Amino acid sequence: MTETPTAALSSAGVSIWLDDLSRSRINSGDLQRLIAERNVVGVTTNPTIFAGALANGESYAEQVAVLSAEGVDASRAVFEITTDDVAAASKIFSSIYESSDGYDGRVSIEVEPGLAHDATGTVVQAQELWAKVGQPNAMIKIPATEAGLVAITEVIALGISVNVTLIFSLERYRAVINAFLTGLERARTAGHDLSTIHSVASFFVSRVDAEIDKRLAAVGTKEALALRSKAGIANAQLAYQVFEQAFDSERARGLLAAGARKQRPLWASTGVKDPSLPDTLYVTGLVAAGVVNTMPEKTLEATFDHGVVTGDTVTRAYDEANAVLDAVDATGVSYTEVTELLEKEGVEKFVVSWNELLETVDTALRAAR
Repeated sequence: MTETPTAALSSAGVSIWLDDLSRSRINSGDLQRLIAERNVVGVTTNPTIFAGALANGESYAEQVAVLSAEGVDASRAVFEITTDDVAAASKIFSSIYESSDGYDGRVSIEVEPGLAHDATGTVVQAQELWAKVGQPNAMIKIPATEAGLVAITEVIALGISVNVTLIFSLERYRAVINAFLTGLERARTAGHDLSTIHSVASFFVSRVDAEIDKRLAAVGTKEALALRSKAGIANAQLAYQVFEQAFDSERARGLLAAGARKQRPLWASTGVKDPSLPDTLYVTGLVAAGVVNTMPEKTLEATFDHGVVTGDTVTRAYDEANAVLDAVDATGVSYTEVTELLEKEGVEKFVVSWNELLETVDTALRAAR
């Protein structure tokens, strides 16, 4: 049999994770199908995903009725519902987790977005989520805000696996890696088994293009327009270079020798925003060994159907990637301004989704009463 594109992607060293989760997907067997037929080896979630699942999910009615009878508020109900889904999905992936020695089979759940600038609150809730899910292959998602960096170190130091989210700039990515390594150093001092602590760093891709392309179009010159839809991939390619350099440092090598695992880059926001672009652009354009690509189902199916995997498309592109970002800067479009805006907007969008989720659940609880 000819190897499918998703199988080829896996063979090239890319772990395919699904950027979606719902109880109906779990109960119907669809998640198991994607594991068997689409090479999916993990799942990521966020407040937007759960807001959509709860808004359209009859499969939650029974649990909502029970929670309503118990008199819990919407916030507690969301905690119970989402952690139950993540625990159930984690059990489905347990065999992959075990066979890959913890490398894959991961399911992520995010702290409340309202805690993005509250390091102490993030650490407290990360522990609550970790304990409630109760599965070793879970990951707690923490945004890479300034406060998030502090929390990442503290949570890693506690021996909890972390998915760092909302990374847009290379500078912030370096700070994320430093927070991870500092956390490992503290975990080692505390006597934790470093081999059990896993982390990924979610570097967002298509949102970078969406914002930079808008600004390039406003500049309107031939040179600016020729750069559209190139910055997102270039930025991610250079992130991989940062990853390679950081984990080849003396500091990192010492921790790896003590049993630690590398914090893998994860490509997030890999669904194209511009319909004129190839729908597999942020998959086939970012193939490198040891990365994760978390895809919405539409992107996953497009990749399976017609993705062309040609091997590594990252490590030989560093010079070209640097040239792209330099050229963008030369047009007057500020990389720093864009990435700072995207972090701010990313947090705000998740807060909106979280509030929609609370409203949906609150309405359901009141209806059940």
